[in-house]
Parts: sequence; structure tokens; C-alpha cells
Amino acid sequence: MGTRLLVTRHGQTEWHAENRYAGTSEVALTPTGVDQARALAEHVAKLPRRPVALYCSPQDRARRTAAPAADLLGLTPRIVPGLREVHFGLAEGRTLDEVRAERPELVDAFLADPVSGAFPDAEPPEEAADRGAAALREIAAAEHDGPVLVVAHNTLIRLTLCRLLGIPPRTYRTVFPRLENAALTELVVRGEHTGMVRFNQPTTRNT
Repeated sequence: MGTRLLVTRHGQTEWHAENRYAGTSEVALTPTGVDQARALAEHVAKLPRRPVALYCSPQDRARRTAAPAADLLGLTPRIVPGLREVHFGLAEGRTLDEVRAERPELVDAFLADPVSGAFPDAEPPEEAADRGAAALREIAAAEHDGPVLVVAHNTLIRLTLCRLLGIPPRTYRTVFPRLENAALTELVVRGEHTGMVRFNQPTTRNT
């Protein structure tokens, strides 16, 4: 049947309200983000089958989101470098409006095709999709008993879903327009085959 992966985006950060591209920058969780992390932990602890393993991105916001679940489930988070967020190059730490004010042609190209129009000095989205898919497949191969909780990031998860499900990565912003903080996306992964059971399911008290 494959391994069940419960994939989630980290809790809300200080740049969330302004919609800044955090990427590889280290940005703290807000009080709401901390609450979302606790709610996520309580939610997965009440599942009929609780996670038997926990993996997360090396970035602080992901690790802090994973911490309450680790404590409640008695698990040690395993850090996977391949789960880090995409670096957004020139747009890192900025909003689209701020980039548009200086370089409107870059924003137009990005909105038209976020793969071929990726911002200068950004990680190539196709490469991010490959590393994210490889990370989830490796986790699934190592954790046959499942389910497994995986804490990662907004753009990385959406690109990875495209790669795993055979969807062109250039469409990630339209096919998966919104990924809520601390919501669950459930996948079943077996080798090169992936099925999606649910997408963006809110957790208790998730906002």
C-alpha cells in the first residue's frame, strides 16, 4: 500500500502578514504560529494511527513547529536538508509589490511562469521539486510502518507535490494556490508512485 506521509507547512511567521518571501531566511514564528504548532501536535496525537516518526526541514520555523508534536508523540525529529525552503534570490525577504516597484518585468515573468521566470539568483524551481520529491521518497522507503509527520515549507511542498503527482511544476501556483499553516496534506508513497488522500486539511484551532 505504501507509506502514509502527513506533510505540513510550518506555523505562521513574522513575515506572514506582509506576504514576504522568507525562503532560506530565518524568520521567527508569531504567537499565532506557536499556537498552530501546538494545535497540530494535539491533532495528530488524536489520530486513529498516530505518527510513528517525525521529519522536518533544518530551518528554525519548521523545527519549532515540529517541537510540540515531538514532545507529545515522544519522537525525535529527524532533520532532512532536502526539506528546506526554496531560495527566492532577488525576491528573498521582499514582497511582490516591492520587487515590482523596482523591476516590474521580473514580477510579470514570474507570475506568467514561476519556473522559467524565477527571480534572479533563485534556486531553480525544477531542482527544488526534484530534491523535495527525493526527500519524501527516501522518508517513505525508510518508514514502512507509517504514518510519518513531515514539517516543511510552502513553496517547497507545492513544487514537490507537482513532481510526485506528475503535474508540471510551472503550474504550482495555480494548481495549489494556497497552503495553510499547519494544515495536513496526506500522501501515500510507494517507490515512484504517489497518491494524494487529502490536501490542506485544517488542524484543531488552525487559523
